[in-house]
Amino acid sequence: METSVSLLERIRRSSGDSDWGQLVGLYDPLIRLWIRRYSSAKHEVDDVVQEILTVVVRKLPDFERARLGSFRSWLRTITVNCLRDSWRSKRFRPLASGGSDFHAVLDQLADPCSELSQVWNDEYDQHVLQSLLEQVRHDFSEPIWQSFWRVAVSGESVERVSSDLGVSVNSVYIARSRVMSRLRQLGQGLIE
Repeated sequence: METSVSLLERIRRSSGDSDWGQLVGLYDPLIRLWIRRYSSAKHEVDDVVQEILTVVVRKLPDFERARLGSFRSWLRTITVNCLRDSWRSKRFRPLASGGSDFHAVLDQLADPCSELSQVWNDEYDQHVLQSLLEQVRHDFSEPIWQSFWRVAVSGESVERVSSDLGVSVNSVYIARSRVMSRLRQLGQGLIE
């Protein structure tokens, strides 16, 4: 699943079904994770996730990337607004007792400077990064992937990885660079 600005641009231009499927496949689990924190009713979670994704599909052609984090913030805002609308119309009943508690949660999530928004941002970035890593993993041979993973993710020294894998130090640097380049390409605009 490609998750880049180019995917967003392709959707804005052509609205291909496979591109929409990739976008929904990436964000459905993340949104679902957030909604489940506030409702244990599967039908409520399903309904709100569907509502959020419907708004994303409808409004994505008008989305303008103004700054770093724009898409992440835009998605968070849509999520908050859909949760508010569903809660007000009584289609969504949060786990927290009393509406004021849930109202406070939504206010915090709507505030880009709040601690809860930072949690959203961190979880969003982690989710997208994990998805990109899973996607990219299959684009590289095992030695290239191991060189990248051990140096860039596990923090091992280039020299140790080179020795363990029986490849040159330069090969390890090249492998790390190739994978990082592919990750940057796919994640452009989505992880800031």
